[in-house]
Amino acid sequence: MSKTGEFTNKVHGYLDIVKSDETPLSAKLLLFAAVAYFLWPFDLIPDFIPVIGYLDDLIIVPFLIWLAFKQIEAERQRRLAEQKLISTQGFKIPDHCQHLKND
Repeated sequence: MSKTGEFTNKVHGYLDIVKSDETPLSAKLLLFAAVAYFLWPFDLIPDFIPVIGYLDDLIIVPFLIWLAFKQIEAERQRRLAEQKLISTQGFKIPDHCQHLKND
């Protein structure tokens, strides 16, 4: 697969994540900011400055994406814990299993 095709697939994947109702708003905004910053013609450090000009793209965009995915994972963990709590509500833990309660 070419680099262009790989990039296009990633962008479409990010758009699918943004469209999902399960994605937190903050993660959606971070992904939008990452794509917008990458595509925006103006940078914090102009690209015509050798080496340093590209460093902001190489640091800021992946950082925003990483941060968004951390928030998505935290939300997923929260929902799983909530589902586990709901599914076990009303069940009494037998006395011989009390030591497993905190696991």
